Amino acid sequence: MMNQLANLNWVSVLLAFVVYFLLGALWFTLFFSRPYKISLGRENETLPNKPIFIVGPALCSLVITLATAVLLYALDISGWGDAVAFALLIGIGFLVANTVNIAINPNIPRPILYGVISGSYHLTGILIVSMILTAMK
Repeated sequence: MMNQLANLNWVSVLLAFVVYFLLGALWFTLFFSRPYKISLGRENETLPNKPIFIVGPALCSLVITLATAVLLYALDISGWGDAVAFALLIGIGFLVANTVNIAINPNIPRPILYGVISGSYHLTGILIVSMILTAMK
């Protein structure tokens, strides 16, 4: 499967990564800032803005985008319907489920709200990533 790295359209991987990362920046700081803070029990605070909170999500988005590209190429997904089905399977089966699982711990005061906000971001992101990668394949 890793032999697919040589076949990837790296411009599409870069574009999909940038869109996914920027979506996250907008999702958590503009679109859902207040509910996100509430889910963390920090609704009256300014969340920290240290480099790890920017670089960490960027690296994770890059890894997710790259893994998605490898799988799309290895599975020879080229149609829109298959790309959406793939994104829903990966998005719900791995990203949303894992996000909700991580949220269910004593450090997240509103785990379901956190899971909905973060999980829906990842589901939307993987849909967009899959569409970009498929369109530029």
